Amino acid sequence: MSVQANTGDVLAADGTTNDRVRVQKAAVNRRRRQLMLNISIRLASLAIVLGLWQIFGGYVDQSLFTTPSKIAVAAVEMIGSGELWAYLAPSLLVLAIGLSLAAVIGTILGLLLARFWIFDVAMGVYITFLYSIPSVALVPLIVLWAGFDITAKVVILFLFAFFPMVINTYQGVKNVDPKLLEVGRSFRCSEAQLWKNIVLPGALPFIVTGLRLAVGRGLIGMVLADLYTAISGVGYLIVRTASTYQVDKMFVPIVTLGLIGVSLTAMLRFLEIRVAPWTKAGDQD
Repeated sequence: MSVQANTGDVLAADGTTNDRVRVQKAAVNRRRRQLMLNISIRLASLAIVLGLWQIFGGYVDQSLFTTPSKIAVAAVEMIGSGELWAYLAPSLLVLAIGLSLAAVIGTILGLLLARFWIFDVAMGVYITFLYSIPSVALVPLIVLWAGFDITAKVVILFLFAFFPMVINTYQGVKNVDPKLLEVGRSFRCSEAQLWKNIVLPGALPFIVTGLRLAVGRGLIGMVLADLYTAISGVGYLIVRTASTYQVDKMFVPIVTLGLIGVSLTAMLRFLEIRVAPWTKAGDQD
């Protein structure tokens, strides 16, 4: 009787394991089908947009507009000659430095403002004041103070990317459930343990969202810095080609900036899924 009971338990366990494996395989298949569907839709959308652009772009004055085929030809020419990289490299250096500083300083300051009310009361009004001023209005002042070299460009880009970081980080910490903090304190968690196990995991999706916004605003600041500070960088390339009516070449750096933004955003989304997989729930990407 005991042997039969044990055998039945083993069979039940095997059945449960098989059911779990089937459920996991079904979930993987669903995610794979959804991914393929998303890719197919995006490729079809891209083909339609480029096709319409190619057709109707040919009817517009070529000194004012161009077509994707001519942009592709111009891109091959500019990449082959090294012209695109010569202007893009300095801008990417500014983007890397400015975004890194904005991410680190903005995240730290947002955490401090949200967790310590004295710091929030003392500094919050200055953050609001500076955020309320259009960043473009401060560019001439930054150029006056920092000159026309890379320092001014980094400061301008930092100014554009900083506020999304600090505001989203602040909001993320404020959205942490107070009951979780009370539970942590009831278990005598130290402040460091609260930060590690409750505050930072809860605020992480907001921080990554701030990074996404900072990337977009950082690209704007990068181009604006090129326009105001020196005859170099991708912003100057856009202005130079536009002033000489080389519209096909003008679109090459513009499309490149868009591809950089999309790539950086995708990388941040991948990073978010890796470090905070619970944020993927309900996501269709």
